[in-house]
Amino acid sequence: MTNWVLLGIMFLAANLPWFSDKLFYMVPLKTTNKTKNLGWCLLELVILYFLVGALAVYAEHATFGQVSPQGWEFYAVTSFLFLVFAFPGFVYKVLWKKAI
Repeated sequence: MTNWVLLGIMFLAANLPWFSDKLFYMVPLKTTNKTKNLGWCLLELVILYFLVGALAVYAEHATFGQVSPQGWEFYAVTSFLFLVFAFPGFVYKVLWKKAI
């Protein structure tokens, strides 16, 4: 996998929680207002961050045969990059008021 493919998967995964009112597009939530709470979206975002990270570790191991050790700086940068990638979905779900 190239870096661009991994970044594309990361961008897609960061925006997934914002475009559905179901948990992971499968589990309907029992809420009164038929919309997913912001807390559920953030929980999905954290879980998807770790899933994409596991995919990247697997891709690195499959490509190079070993995984390079990373410090806390790497995880800080990638987590904030994941949050920046999630911004379009956040704007669509939370900030953009739809006209009735």
